[in-house]
Amino acid sequence: MPFSPAFNPATDHTRLGGLFYDVVTPAEFPRHILRYRNNRAAVTVGLDTLTDAEWVQHFGRFAPLPGSLEHPLALRYHGHQFQQYNPDLGDGRGFLFAQLRDRRGRLLDLGTKGSGRTPWSRGGDGRLTLKGGVREILAAAMLEALGVETSRAFSLIETGEDLERGDEPSPTRSSVLVRLGHSHIRIGTFQRLAANGETQAIAQLVEYVLETYYPELSVPEGGSGAQVLFDAVCRNVARVGTQWMAAGFVHGVLNTDNIAITGESFDYGPWRFLPRFDPSFTAAYFDQTGLYAYGRQPQALLWNLARLAECLLEFSSHKDLTDALARFPALYETELDAAWCRRLGVIQDNPESDRALRHAVTLFMETSGIPFHCLPFDWYGGGASRERALAGPRGDIYKDAAFNEARTQLEARTPIPGLSLDHPYFTGGLPCDMLITTVETLWTSLSEQDDWQMLDRKLAEIDLMADALRTRPMEA
Repeated sequence: MPFSPAFNPATDHTRLGGLFYDVVTPAEFPRHILRYRNNRAAVTVGLDTLTDAEWVQHFGRFAPLPGSLEHPLALRYHGHQFQQYNPDLGDGRGFLFAQLRDRRGRLLDLGTKGSGRTPWSRGGDGRLTLKGGVREILAAAMLEALGVETSRAFSLIETGEDLERGDEPSPTRSSVLVRLGHSHIRIGTFQRLAANGETQAIAQLVEYVLETYYPELSVPEGGSGAQVLFDAVCRNVARVGTQWMAAGFVHGVLNTDNIAITGESFDYGPWRFLPRFDPSFTAAYFDQTGLYAYGRQPQALLWNLARLAECLLEFSSHKDLTDALARFPALYETELDAAWCRRLGVIQDNPESDRALRHAVTLFMETSGIPFHCLPFDWYGGGASRERALAGPRGDIYKDAAFNEARTQLEARTPIPGLSLDHPYFTGGLPCDMLITTVETLWTSLSEQDDWQMLDRKLAEIDLMADALRTRPMEA
């Protein structure tokens, strides 16, 4: 079937040269069962017209997309893992499969997970469990619906192998995932070059990233492109980090190789959504010290940005880089106020009142123990939802004196334009959640009965929420 007129392939990453990647061969799988295709995302890159057979050929057998990369590229990078430097990283079970431009002209990557061994597999089998693939679909869909700038799960194909894993009942089913994202260049990409003394390559990468991902920025005469880039990365990382916090999302592994240079959130392993507002809540069972706990995510992001600054010292002054890092906490707080206003469906007012609203609401959520996803649902639109909230199943909680300050703040706020509380999502009475109990129930149905309808229903529920919250951009 012909590709859509919106199909616009690219090969930009190859301009960087072989120092940045290794050409690899995809694994050959015994079976190819298409379990998920993101048709809405496919429209944006002109791949929606593919038949299912063609889809599997490209995203299960990895036949090249015409005009895009001729061969998959396993990207090279280093990184700090739980703040310990590891020079033996790189794409160990994935690769950059293709690049395309969306209808707005943005360069996007189709990257894989579970597509086989590479030079960076470190003894691993290069595979992805089916459960891991399903979890990535759920995380990306939920985050996108809550307004987080995130990669999107594009395709999931079950591959017919039995995998042994220490953190899942084994043998367990295998899959290969494809994600659509705005760059797979990471802080760790810069770290690898710095560790190897590749100064010229860092300069090349700075120029490439500015030209490719930040074309709206200009370097002042006599200024530093590295500094311009660093300032932009700090802003984007701060913004996306606050989106996680307002969504109640705990990434779980905020290593430097998991921080994209565009700030976009990606790569979902041991993630969790908060059951209740708890700064100490951790997502990964192996995070014994709580390094990446919910309340410590902003500090983790700042620490990672400092590692990027170290890579750029040859190209910008120490003072300018440290000044940018010093601005991060205030920038983060401002972005966090904005993120909570969006989460609550109200228009931003002024810095003082926005912060007062955020503090009152989150303090009540923490002290009361109310489920995290309930209050933003009940009071979406602020005062516009007063009657709905007070008459709802948690009305008695909202009538208690402990809620007075938060209620005063919420009732004073103006709802976002176009809010419709008659939307089926709000009239249905139940907020959409993605708690671990929800995920495990869904997986049990899928794994024991091979029943995929529960996943379909959950994704439809997420779509309904996204429509009500108006968080997904209109596709051109």
